[in-house]
Amino acid sequence: MDPLFKGPCPFLRLALLGLGSSHLDQLLNARKQRSAHILDSGHIIMNVTLTSDVIGRRVEVNGEHATVCYFGIVPPVAGLWLGVEWDNPERGKHDGSHEGTVYFKCRHPTGGSFIRPNKVNFGVDFLTALKNRYVLEDGPEEDGKEQIVTIGNRPVQTIGFDSIIKRQSQLNKLEEISLRNLAVNGAGDKGGIAKACPNIRKVDLSRNLLSSWDDVIDIADQLKNLEVLNLSENKLKFPSGSPSLIGTFSTLKVLVLNQTGITWAEVLRCASGWPVLEELYLESNNIFISERPADVLQMVKLLDLSSNQSIDENQLFLIAYLPRLEQLILSDIGISSLHFPDAGIGCKTSMFPSLQYLVVNDNQISQWSFINELDKLQSLHTLSCMRNPLTAGGKDAQTTRQFIIARIGQLRTLDRCQILPEERRGAELDYRKAFGNEWKKAGGHQNPDKNRPNEEFLAAHPRYQLLCLKYGAPEDEELKTQQPFLLKNQLLTLKIKYPNQLGQNVLEKQLPDSMTIQKVKGLLSRLLKVPVSELQLSYESPKMPGREIELENDQQSLQFYSVESGDCLLVRW
Repeated sequence: MDPLFKGPCPFLRLALLGLGSSHLDQLLNARKQRSAHILDSGHIIMNVTLTSDVIGRRVEVNGEHATVCYFGIVPPVAGLWLGVEWDNPERGKHDGSHEGTVYFKCRHPTGGSFIRPNKVNFGVDFLTALKNRYVLEDGPEEDGKEQIVTIGNRPVQTIGFDSIIKRQSQLNKLEEISLRNLAVNGAGDKGGIAKACPNIRKVDLSRNLLSSWDDVIDIADQLKNLEVLNLSENKLKFPSGSPSLIGTFSTLKVLVLNQTGITWAEVLRCASGWPVLEELYLESNNIFISERPADVLQMVKLLDLSSNQSIDENQLFLIAYLPRLEQLILSDIGISSLHFPDAGIGCKTSMFPSLQYLVVNDNQISQWSFINELDKLQSLHTLSCMRNPLTAGGKDAQTTRQFIIARIGQLRTLDRCQILPEERRGAELDYRKAFGNEWKKAGGHQNPDKNRPNEEFLAAHPRYQLLCLKYGAPEDEELKTQQPFLLKNQLLTLKIKYPNQLGQNVLEKQLPDSMTIQKVKGLLSRLLKVPVSELQLSYESPKMPGREIELENDQQSLQFYSVESGDCLLVRW
């Protein structure tokens, strides 16, 4: 029973009530359009005559997607065949040839197959997919509901027209839709989308059967409020020249083209039609950046180039002057080195002037020189550098984090974790201490007049001199090699004062540097007979007179806060 017309025989009832044949034809045509696809051996096929136009069309077979590359006979077997190249080459059987005859060519030796036309799904148009997913079925109480409508100045009793109006209203209200993996192959009837759902702003068309950029234009041209469009996993054919896109993407802000096969040259050709685009996702397209964007992509704030293994640092320099680029995602591109040629030690580069957020996960970064270069970026404050040889897990993961923080002065977030002021201070002090002996051997000295480390050291540690100015040069006592496994070398001799309790004597205690703030509070609670919850701890260091550092995190250790022998704990309650 057609869901558009509930009741045992709606057409007969309309005819008996005097509805003209022309109106009946209109209703019958609408019914036929809803039945344009039939089932054949469990597969959806198009009820149309196949022609050579089928070449290049995208199809689906049992959940696998492919592109039609051949249509015709394949002797000695009788009948017509489709030659397809699978997206997943493991699905195929050959390279497009049969018994010595090449019918089509594949990129992979097992990427091709021959399939009978009635076994493939050529898909449905946009509106059909939209209605299948978003139009609600009527409840049982509406099945027989009658309504009087006027057609040609004649009152007509109908069944189900109220539900049609209700469904049209449902589509009209839609603003965000997902048609992912619904075999959408194009726009359908001209103007149909604009009439049925003009208010759509966000569309997910990923993993469908769209075969060309023209198909996308036909859809987008009817969505005047379109802001977000996801076309991932559609193998699209893009225009060889600049397409005519006046107004088509005039409101588009986010475009996702992951795994579409687009090239960088095609991006630049199409980009003239994206005047206000702010986010562009190009993951897994084997992109090679061949030229600078000229008068396009100037509004882009986020660019995702992940999993494009051909990209190197020289190609990145071609996009280094996008004026509004704030977020750059470069995961899994194989990059291992980076050097900004326009900036020397301690200077800032003119490249990527607005870049604040950088992701370089899953690459081949193994040298600290890469991290040093990132300190040259003017605006960088967030970095994700996970799963690189330099940052691979293990017992030294915390030390690696500290060294990254110390080497990039303006960093506020690392690997999704916020860098608090006390963590930065501890990281910079530990870094200063860790490379103190190397600094001295290179010509470093506590006396500023004699402090002249060589260029090799400064190149390896560009911020070291700045840290010496910030915290003071490391003293010889600090740089003595400790025996890490002897408890006496892990004990800190600390003074304990009570600023708000004038009658209390100053204590001196030896505490392990690994002792947590919570345990220190527990010890002081027993000594002072004060509840742990009321204790507040901070400390002063003779190296930074007049500055008091709060010990806020109970789970961190004294070592985390860079507390050293000779420092003074301040206890308040």
